[in-house]
Amino acid sequence: MKIGTREIGRSERPFIIAEMSGNHNHSLERALKIVDLAAEAGADAVKLQTYTPDTMTLDIHIGEFFIESDANLWKGQSLYNLYKDAYTPWEWHEAIFNRCKEHGMLGFSSPFDETAVDFLETLDVPAYKIASFENVDIPLIKKVAATGKPIIISTGMASIAELDEAVQAVRSQGNDQLVLLKCTSTYPATPENSNIATIPHMRELFDLEVGLSDHTMGVGTSIAAVTLGATVIEKHFTISRAEGGVDAAFSMEPHELKLLVEETERAWDSLGTVTYGPTNAEKPSLEHRRSLYIGADLRAGDVLTKDNVRVIRPGHGLAPKYLELVLGKTIKVDVAKGAPMSWEQLL
Repeated sequence: MKIGTREIGRSERPFIIAEMSGNHNHSLERALKIVDLAAEAGADAVKLQTYTPDTMTLDIHIGEFFIESDANLWKGQSLYNLYKDAYTPWEWHEAIFNRCKEHGMLGFSSPFDETAVDFLETLDVPAYKIASFENVDIPLIKKVAATGKPIIISTGMASIAELDEAVQAVRSQGNDQLVLLKCTSTYPATPENSNIATIPHMRELFDLEVGLSDHTMGVGTSIAAVTLGATVIEKHFTISRAEGGVDAAFSMEPHELKLLVEETERAWDSLGTVTYGPTNAEKPSLEHRRSLYIGADLRAGDVLTKDNVRVIRPGHGLAPKYLELVLGKTIKVDVAKGAPMSWEQLL
């Protein structure tokens, strides 16, 4: 499939998405700078999140609407205030997407309700992303699928049955432009909890391209995912973790994003095809293999022994596998030390 003009698939280098989320810290200037730095690092796309506090939750600040878990990065905030702090003003979207276009990058978003889809359609976004927490929102998925645009769905927390419902919701709208992203919905995630071995299984199960929405620190998990066939990599991105932000603690900095782009492409380049024997690039190295050489000056009639036949480099003589065969044989011609062994010396 394509997003814009960019082909997505295993015959193409990985498609790298820089997720801005709320790392703009309420500054449009900072948001545009994030786009500039993502482009400089080599990302293919910048992704936003399109919601308001009221489209995400209720303005309630107690009970299940308040985050109390010590394990939660956002402990001590209500859901409403968290989304109020993190949301990207809708009036910024067009400017951010235009800056993406100036850099030749794609700009798109994750809508979190139907009004967000209607708004994003006015901006003619090239694709949509469904976040992990929304992958069970079948009405939203159908609304997005009905646009006919490519869709990327994160699979965090979803069972196979739930994923099947999401995939079928997309296909029910006549849309077959879908990528699934293996995702672990913890912030940050740990490599040992990422289970990226699921990627090839998910591809086979749903007959779709599969990538990774990666919340781990560093680039190792994403690189490993590419070796398992991931064709899309999404990572949260910020200017500087030290400057703070809603998702800054588990977001990549510019030099790390650049490394991600370079190393995932290097991993993809290294996959190649199933092949044995020397590649064209290796053929000149064949002469440096070990082979049989004469290790002393010999006259016709001398017997070949381990003292005068050596298995050494380079590789111009007989293959080492013939050593036992030639030992004890009589040489037929005079041969100087350092000559490669050949059948002509014995016949």
